[in-house]
Amino acid sequence: MHTKREVEQGVTILKVSGQVTLGESAKQFAAALQDVLDESRGGVVIDLADINYVDSTGIGELVGYLQKFTRSGRKLVLLQPHQRIEALLKLTRLDTVFPIFRERQEAILHAGAPVS
Repeated sequence: MHTKREVEQGVTILKVSGQVTLGESAKQFAAALQDVLDESRGGVVIDLADINYVDSTGIGELVGYLQKFTRSGRKLVLLQPHQRIEALLKLTRLDTVFPIFRERQEAILHAGAPVS
């Protein structure tokens, strides 16, 4: 699993590639999210276009960090999850919790908007 971070319009975009599963990749994913939480101030877009598999550990990290970002008054949104990941989010009804976007600019605008 690899991550790349950039900032656009005050929003951090975390591009994730590979797989997020129990073990080292989940630890790397959590560390990358914690770095974003600690080192930036605005909303966050997690670009999942290059992730083809996430297990329950990876989903758990997403949910945990959604709560952390929300508590800090920030938005966390998902961008372009693979069909399998989106199906898993729908199956677990997490698609009602996470804002999910297909277009990068829409995700950035949503993540950068004030929390209501």
